[in-house]
Amino acid sequence: MTYYMLRPGQAVQGPPPSDGEMQEHMQAIWRLEAEMKSAGTWVFGGRLHDPSTATVVRAEANDVLTTDGPFAETKDHLGGFYLIQTTDLDGALELAGKVSALIGASIEVRPFVDEMTS
Repeated sequence: MTYYMLRPGQAVQGPPPSDGEMQEHMQAIWRLEAEMKSAGTWVFGGRLHDPSTATVVRAEANDVLTTDGPFAETKDHLGGFYLIQTTDLDGALELAGKVSALIGASIEVRPFVDEMTS
C-alpha cells in the first residue's frame, strides 16, 4: 500500500544549530532516505519552504484569485512529506518512528483512499 508521512514544520527553539550540527542532522536524514530507497519503500519525498512563500489559488465565479501567504493562519504548517510503499500499516509506522526520532516531532501516517477501497 502507498502511505504518506506528513512532517510538520517547526519553529527553531533557542539558538539555531551550528553548521556542523545541521550537517550531522541532514546526513542522518539522508541515511534513512537511502535505507528506504534500498528497501524499495521510497516513492517520493521533499521538504517545503517556509509558509510565507505560499500562494493560495481560488476560483470564484468566472475569475481565479491568488493570495500571497498560507491557506490557514496558524503556527502549524506542513514542513515536508514522504510517499512510501509498504506491505502494511505496521511497516509505515516503523518508518514514521524512525523519521520522528530524527526530527523530534510527531509524524502523521495516512493511506491513500483508492488503495483502501480496492
